[in-house]
Amino acid sequence: MSEGFDSAAFRRATDVSRETLDRLEAYAALLVKWQRSHNLVSSATLPELWRRHFLDSAQLAPLILAANPAPRCADIGTGAGFPGMVLAIMGVGGWTLIDSDRKKLVFLQEAARVTGVSVKLLPSRLEAMEGVIADIVTARALAPLGKLLGYAAPLLAAGGSAFFLKGRDAGSELAEARGQWSFRAETFSSATDPEAKVIQLQDIARAVPGH
Repeated sequence: MSEGFDSAAFRRATDVSRETLDRLEAYAALLVKWQRSHNLVSSATLPELWRRHFLDSAQLAPLILAANPAPRCADIGTGAGFPGMVLAIMGVGGWTLIDSDRKKLVFLQEAARVTGVSVKLLPSRLEAMEGVIADIVTARALAPLGKLLGYAAPLLAAGGSAFFLKGRDAGSELAEARGQWSFRAETFSSATDPEAKVIQLQDIARAVPGH
């Protein structure tokens, strides 16, 4: 991955408007500023911020819109807002960003103010989420797939989809998750890592023993 992938390269890759890019640049600048006192992302990834975090998040936009053009979305374990805040700034659905780290939610509250984006911030442990119903659930670098499905399944509305950004072990995680869950899965190549995958899951249910 090249350190030369900047906001201009991001715009060429995603075709976002100048106004949207301005908001994303404001978000990026705030993240870099807060990173000095908060552990928002791995510091080693800052030179690759626009590819490693922003483009990685943005690649979900066309997949989500193909699944539902006006979705209610929930980003579980959102951390510094990837992918949910990026997608909210891009105008993809209405977002609830969920994380148990209140310091990160304070950052996201300020990011929403600076960028003028409306998001709902929910301070909750994933095991204790209540009152959230979503057409789309996303997660990135959070947990193994089988565990992610336990978090996502109770939130999904009928006909909803989960989108998970996964690394080189995506195939083995899918195979292992099928021991506990039934689902329809489709995988897509990652725009940022040749070894990574985006996984879309639908019709998620606990597997019935013996079937």
